[in-house]
Amino acid sequence: MVLSLLTVLGMILAVVGTWLFGGQLDFLNLPGLTLVYLAGGLPTAWRALSTLWREHVLDIDLLMVVAAIAAAIVGAPFEGAVLLTLFSISTTLEHRALGRARRAIEALMALRPETALRKGTNGKVEEVPADELAVGDVVVLRPGARVPTDGLIVSGRGGIDEANITGESMPVSKEPGEQVFEATVNLDGVLEVSVTRTVGESTIARMILLVTEAQAAKAPSERFSSWFGQRYTVVVMLGAVLAFAAFYWLGHDWELALYKAATLLVAASPCAIVISVPAAILSALSAAARGGVLFKGGAALETLAAVDTFAFDKTGTLTTGRAAVTQVVALDGDEEGFLSLLGGLEAHSEHHIASAIRKEIAARGLDITNVANVTSRAGAGIIGSDGSGALWAGNSYLVEETGARVDHPALETLASGAQTVVYLGRGPAVLGAVSVADEPRASSGPALVALRDSGVRRIVMMTGDRRPVALRIGAELGLGPDEIHAEMLPQDKVREVGELARSGKVAFVGDGVNDAAALARADVGIAMGAAGSDVALQAADVALLSEDMERLAYAHRLARRTAAIIRQNLVVAIGAMVVLVTGGLFFDLPLPLAVVGHEGGTVLVVLNGLRLLSDPIRRAATGSVNLPSEGELPPEPVKPIARHEASERMG
Repeated sequence: MVLSLLTVLGMILAVVGTWLFGGQLDFLNLPGLTLVYLAGGLPTAWRALSTLWREHVLDIDLLMVVAAIAAAIVGAPFEGAVLLTLFSISTTLEHRALGRARRAIEALMALRPETALRKGTNGKVEEVPADELAVGDVVVLRPGARVPTDGLIVSGRGGIDEANITGESMPVSKEPGEQVFEATVNLDGVLEVSVTRTVGESTIARMILLVTEAQAAKAPSERFSSWFGQRYTVVVMLGAVLAFAAFYWLGHDWELALYKAATLLVAASPCAIVISVPAAILSALSAAARGGVLFKGGAALETLAAVDTFAFDKTGTLTTGRAAVTQVVALDGDEEGFLSLLGGLEAHSEHHIASAIRKEIAARGLDITNVANVTSRAGAGIIGSDGSGALWAGNSYLVEETGARVDHPALETLASGAQTVVYLGRGPAVLGAVSVADEPRASSGPALVALRDSGVRRIVMMTGDRRPVALRIGAELGLGPDEIHAEMLPQDKVREVGELARSGKVAFVGDGVNDAAALARADVGIAMGAAGSDVALQAADVALLSEDMERLAYAHRLARRTAAIIRQNLVVAIGAMVVLVTGGLFFDLPLPLAVVGHEGGTVLVVLNGLRLLSDPIRRAATGSVNLPSEGELPPEPVKPIARHEASERMG
């Protein structure tokens, strides 16, 4: 910034000197031009030569310095000074503009509270640095306080503003047993929270790490533009030498030939082409993060823009996952004993249906049976043993696996309905079953409509549930029978995603736990409600931190808009370069005009990319997916990141 100001000051002196003394090297003109060449040329030349020495890469900045020196050699130092001044100004503007995108992530760090009120074993509350909190500590949150790190509420009720994490515009009511995230705000009530993650492993820390890694990882188009820029720069240098020889051979004196070669050097410089892609990608990644969507890099963003088929898991994705037990059938007539036995197994499961069964048992005030040696059968159920022998609970797949028969009239009636059925058995004997109902999310239907309106060719739903249940949910969401795949095991989902991928790019949307294989198989894996979930953040290419399906519709639109802006930038950059090169070759294009065209095009594509920082994904209202019209291998495991490490990364 200081060097740019010195360069501009020197240019002002040179302009005043030229205006007063007709361009002679007087006491104003000469110091002014010297200051421009020193402040605007030397640092740029040093950076370019250092890059050439260390990385053996010919930097584009070197083209500008060579052109300015050539202009001075042929007696046009003023034109060279104009080049260096505009180049210095445009470079500063680019850095400041792209800094806006990086500051969007730094803003997340600024939200993190430095201290916390920790409650000791003696009940005394003391203020301690947030970095000192350990798992198991209890912190007190007063109204208006920010949560110092991730934890579970142990006492108190209140509304939590989670906009910083999930993008939700409305506060979320929280009660004991529910999770809270670092940097969210306690709006009312006094809460006591048990720490479940230290500051270095919190959701905010992982968000900062993921986004900074995503911004550092180059998308395919970025890699191409960088590869193109390095090689094209060499071509431009050689072309300028050939142009000088050609103009001299055609009869121009060496000064005019060198001047025209310098003009071509500026006109053909690929600065705008190289910066056009990262300007858009970086802005889009930052806007998405502030809107509650984490992309694992520009590659995921670009791939999502090309997706024309979306495959959805049902439970916990299209539906709320907060199912409720609607009917209990105990073949021996003892519902309480049946539920206690079933609860002993389901206490070891994190599945949405298991949670519904546990809530029913708690509502009835029942104790659960002690069950040991519990193992999970993916897509089927759970098995274990108690004092009387082996037990199992699950769906029809597990019934078949155990050789049990469901031929009791009450069970047949239960199975004929459009609700999920969980059977409990011991060996080949079925002891009973419960039916569980789940409801679609309020935002799922409108979000699917928005995806179709944006050009998505095909939407399918995949579930391990029975077909009557799947058809009921699908009908409520506007899906046809041919778009619903039911009674699928995890491997079936992987196979179906592979089949869909034969006809185009496929995105699979799941909860990131049971669907990890399908998330990995899809071109883009998208995890819903991933805040606080290590598995979801690691398995998916895109993580929607809230459980609001609206975010998916906006994320897809952002990806499409980013692709459109990249195309616009490349058209503008290439078009400007063609016009300027044509003017330099066949017309008397002045060097200052080539400079204005070159630097103006570079700044223009940067500003066009920065439009993505204000994308609607950042200000979308919960529950509304009325998108404004617009023309247009799994990642490495997440590593813990401490607060000071995050600061170093962002520095």
